[in-house]
Amino acid sequence: MSRLFQFRALSPAQLGPLEQRLLDVLWRRGSATVRDLVEDTCRDLAYTTIMTTLDRLFKKNLLLREAEGRAFRYTPRLTREELQRERAGEAFRQWLDASPASSLPLSYLVEIVTEHDARLLDDLREAVEAKRRELRRNRTSERTGDNGSANNSPTNNGPANNGPTMKDKL
Repeated sequence: MSRLFQFRALSPAQLGPLEQRLLDVLWRRGSATVRDLVEDTCRDLAYTTIMTTLDRLFKKNLLLREAEGRAFRYTPRLTREELQRERAGEAFRQWLDASPASSLPLSYLVEIVTEHDARLLDDLREAVEAKRRELRRNRTSERTGDNGSANNSPTNNGPANNGPTMKDKL
């Protein structure tokens, strides 16, 4: 079973070790110019290496950049958690698209979750039930022409926010 899950999503957001290192530094610092990185945390790297790598991260839409004099100040576009969520979502989409039977990947998902932490199965069940309730509310709203404003009321019977969900734990 575990050999099936050595699959890694091949996406533009896949990072090399240097890209990951610089992104980690930017998450810690918040933002930086190439010079900031050369003078502070990346003394072992050439200026042009850092500049090229940051440009690659910008082109992969992982960084924002703002002109600062003749240089750019780079800032992560996503938090670490947002990037992990985006990567996981892309991997799941590719995984489901690659399978001829949609139930097959779901059974593997249950196996992986169980191997990781059997308690996550309860979180998975709660996430599925919450999504079903949301879909039912949306269908009811579409049929009645309701704009959904009632769904934002404090008496909504939607899922309670009881801390991290399975998505947060994976």
